[in-house]
Amino acid sequence: MRTGMFALALGLLSLRLLPTLPSVGWLAVLLLLALGCLMSRGWPLGVFLLGLCWACGSAQQVLDDRLAASLDGRTLWLEGRVMGLPARTERGVRFELEQPASRRAALPQRLQLNWFAGPELRAGERWRLAVSLRRPHGLLNPHGPDREALLLARRIGATGTVKAGERLEASATGWRDDLRRRLQAVDAQGREAMLVALVLGDGAGLARQDWQTLQATGTVHLLVISGQHIGLLAGLVYGLVAGLARLGIWPARWPWLPWACGLAMAAALGYGGLAGFGVPVQRACLMLAVVLLWRLRFRHIGAGLPLLLALLGVLLVEPLASLLPGFWLSFAAVAVLVLCFSARLGAWRPWQAWSRAQWVIALGLLPALLALGLPVSLSAPLVNLLAVPWISFAVLPPALLGTALLPVPGVGEGLLWLAGLSLDGLFRLLAQVAGWLPAWLPEPLPPWAWSLVALGALLVLLPRGVPLRLPGMVLLLALWVPREQVPHGQAELWQLDVGQGLAVLLRTRHHALLYDAGPALGGSDLGESVVLPTLRKLGVKRLDLMLISHAHADHAGGAAALRRGLPVARVLVGELKGLEPAERCRSGERWHWDGVDFELWHWPQGPSSNERSCVLRVVANGERLLLAGDMEAEAERRWLQGREDPRIDWLQSPHHGSRTSSTEPFIKALAPRGVMISRGRGNAFGHPHPRVLERYRRHGVQVHDTALEGALRLRLGSHGEVLGTRAQRRFWRSQEE
Repeated sequence: MRTGMFALALGLLSLRLLPTLPSVGWLAVLLLLALGCLMSRGWPLGVFLLGLCWACGSAQQVLDDRLAASLDGRTLWLEGRVMGLPARTERGVRFELEQPASRRAALPQRLQLNWFAGPELRAGERWRLAVSLRRPHGLLNPHGPDREALLLARRIGATGTVKAGERLEASATGWRDDLRRRLQAVDAQGREAMLVALVLGDGAGLARQDWQTLQATGTVHLLVISGQHIGLLAGLVYGLVAGLARLGIWPARWPWLPWACGLAMAAALGYGGLAGFGVPVQRACLMLAVVLLWRLRFRHIGAGLPLLLALLGVLLVEPLASLLPGFWLSFAAVAVLVLCFSARLGAWRPWQAWSRAQWVIALGLLPALLALGLPVSLSAPLVNLLAVPWISFAVLPPALLGTALLPVPGVGEGLLWLAGLSLDGLFRLLAQVAGWLPAWLPEPLPPWAWSLVALGALLVLLPRGVPLRLPGMVLLLALWVPREQVPHGQAELWQLDVGQGLAVLLRTRHHALLYDAGPALGGSDLGESVVLPTLRKLGVKRLDLMLISHAHADHAGGAAALRRGLPVARVLVGELKGLEPAERCRSGERWHWDGVDFELWHWPQGPSSNERSCVLRVVANGERLLLAGDMEAEAERRWLQGREDPRIDWLQSPHHGSRTSSTEPFIKALAPRGVMISRGRGNAFGHPHPRVLERYRRHGVQVHDTALEGALRLRLGSHGEVLGTRAQRRFWRSQEE
């Protein structure tokens, strides 16, 4: 039985690793093979194939529900019902629409929409909307999050921007919206958004700094409803019944254990309903149901089987759950606790069990965090020793009880005020710890080093006295294996995927340069959210030079965040305009790093900010690169003047491929092998212009586009090719615009 369950789980989990999904014909072949194996001694293989076929069929169904390519970028009038809690953002409202219908086209079953400066929306309302629709897409950078996978796992078939709309039907099921407004209106010591997150699972109101504090201290799981909240509430109810029974207060005619399990499950389901029964809450309730059933009837079979059963339950209901980082972290945490607490001889004292639970989870989740590219909180084991009971006993009970008693004048508000006071005290402490010890964002490990770390963590978690624990500690040293260095005389280039903006990392053997810092527009700072974490994951600990071509927000917007987040030895700018302190770019300045030559060019009298872009020419082992910022036609002509040999191998497309740049004489004189375009998919400027693309192709220039290929990588000096991040195929990634 266990073998079959394990084989089925492996088949379901294999979905995440597939570069493409098998066709209908191949699925039929796999099903026939599975049936043949089930009727022979190869039944475990048959169960594995059944799990794989179920997962692939479910994934294909969701892919087929995506927006048709012919509708990508089109604006349609449609009707649909708002689902979940709409999230108010700095620029408007973000919400999901279910069962949308249009007279002109078939649409996906679920849409994620943004309405800039939109009105208040309520769950359950029916709207008629004019929406500019887009196929699921997202920025894709090395070791960064994959938004397309997250959208697919949530079964969102398209995203879009609302242009206009009218309400057709009021909501009859908007009680959660009403409750959110009530919670936001109470006095909770300024922590109303945190109460909403804790009670309703809606973290949209938390500020960016709040999220950073939670991430740095490893306490995100405490503020937004997760499996831990469901478990905490169920544990409190179970413990209350067990305590009353132990004291002799519980009625003798009611068997305490079935009542404890039943009331704990009822409390969890009630809390889940309050939180809207999202996928993480569904997963937690299912796991809790299995655990309570095991506690009630099947303790003799051990704790591993219920965990495996819960895993299968989640994956059979939603095979795409394996695309979510939370799925792996939640099951890994429970598996670590089962491993460390179920096979021990003798009992630990309560304080020993509590303290050890924190460090074993921290160590046990380390391989998962490394594999998922997530930050590692160094303070989490100590912080959670205090934060978990604080939330469990000082915040969660008065928050839930106060919410239930809001209709009673003064009582509910008073309890919520106490919960807010407790939250405020805790968060002040968390902020101090986060400032003292921020989260560690480790560089990705090669597969062999990660395997050693995972094995080392497993050995260290074995019971005391097992002789392999010491070798396990030694294996953990693989965390600090030397990374591959750029050879002398070469430069590694990463043109990051930052949408409608530019950020290019250049690294030689011992130096790092950033050309432009990504955009910051409308409250969204991609320098902070994309460029900075990507640089850290690539192992950049300091910048020897940050060169900002010019002062436009799509090139310079992220500079301030990068200065805050990384040591920057020198800043050069094409124009100051709010970028102080910095040095002005000077034409003719040259320097030499690790066998690589750099040269600047600048036209300070240029008539526009674009024309005043600071341009960088790089030569490595005879291979040449030009980073051109937002140069336009006149600046291109001036750059060519007086140059005996303007030829280059690689060009960063001036001004994102606009029609005012990349002129015929410029491309002809440079004769590049390839051009790298940085732009936002479906941007409002029409970049790159079709005439510019045709011009490049007419001259035999390879075109590489971040909107289509993700972040671009080039090893300058090796005379190789540009590689896009999307070249690493995954079945959920679209390969066309």
